[in-house]
Amino acid sequence: MSEWIIQTHALTRDFGSLRAVDHVDLKVRSGSVHAIIGPNGAGKTTLFNLISGYLKPTSGRVVFRDRDITHLPLHKMAHLGIGRSFQITNIFPTLTVLENVRLAAQARGGDNFRLWKPATHLHQYTEQAYAALQQVGLHERALQIAATLPHGDKRRLELAILLAGDAEVLLLDEPTAGMATEQVPILLDLLRQIRRGTNKTILIVEHNMSVVMSLAETITVMHQGRVLAEGSPAEISANQTVREAYLGTAFTGGRQ
Repeated sequence: MSEWIIQTHALTRDFGSLRAVDHVDLKVRSGSVHAIIGPNGAGKTTLFNLISGYLKPTSGRVVFRDRDITHLPLHKMAHLGIGRSFQITNIFPTLTVLENVRLAAQARGGDNFRLWKPATHLHQYTEQAYAALQQVGLHERALQIAATLPHGDKRRLELAILLAGDAEVLLLDEPTAGMATEQVPILLDLLRQIRRGTNKTILIVEHNMSVVMSLAETITVMHQGRVLAEGSPAEISANQTVREAYLGTAFTGGRQ
């Protein structure tokens, strides 16, 4: 089996006359944390949407564990073990924290078409949900209505949903977006714990460079729809082309 869990081959997406993603070749190593960064309009979110199946490419392929998934429906991608979060929290606000997570477990299990069975008949999924909530530190809020959670806890709930769905690959789209500064280290520690405690692969799009530099093992830099550079955090920090393209003071402590 290939060491690459996700690969793209000449992946391209046009929106009319605009080419948002231009023949991108990407390889994500199994069990790694891989970040995609770039300035606004670089194509990173479009690339992310192509990989996760929310957009279909104009041309090119997306491969998961040597299987072409380019045109696979979203629900089938989820059953393969590919889970995704969004910039805007994507939860059922009127359900409890536990119900949100249990539904994810059911959808991946044998009761995915019986989501509204009484909870007494869904003991195994309830156990899976509690285990996921314990992992993200929300087990004490299991019976709280999801809409009443603070923003940072909603982000943790999204992670619990992905974990309960047994996602092998976590696709995280701007996970710190909208978070208060003091909440970011909590989420960062949680992602580290998930990475240490499992063999899950994390592919992340993130603007917060301190998060990227402290979490990612490999960074892909996008610019004008193409891959500008790729390497370790140290290599990207030292890359003059990357600095000139957009990073500026991000790695220089305020010096240009």
